[in-house]
Amino acid sequence: MESIDVKSVQETINSFANQDVYLHLETTNGAYASHNDQSFFSAGAYIRNALVRYELGKITGNGPYRAGLKINLGWVYAEGLTHFEVDEQGRLLLAGHDQKGKLAVALELSRTPFE
Repeated sequence: MESIDVKSVQETINSFANQDVYLHLETTNGAYASHNDQSFFSAGAYIRNALVRYELGKITGNGPYRAGLKINLGWVYAEGLTHFEVDEQGRLLLAGHDQKGKLAVALELSRTPFE
């Protein structure tokens, strides 16, 4: 993955608009490590292979970034994004890494289901 290039990411987001795409959205603030410190409140969210169609998608900010997708009945968005990749399968992979390089958020789009 490389640091987000807003122009490249926006072009890729636009290429998925107005068609059915599979969404992966994940957040975590250390949910897997809360056993190390019982006083630490951990939270997370996870959805994989949600079939969505969005009419408008945008990436905004000066870094870390926010990406939003306007779907039929509202919005899907992720904030804290720092890195991206368009992989060999043409999927857009957006990730936000914390100061230690650990994943904090992921938003991914694909024309085929994620495995």
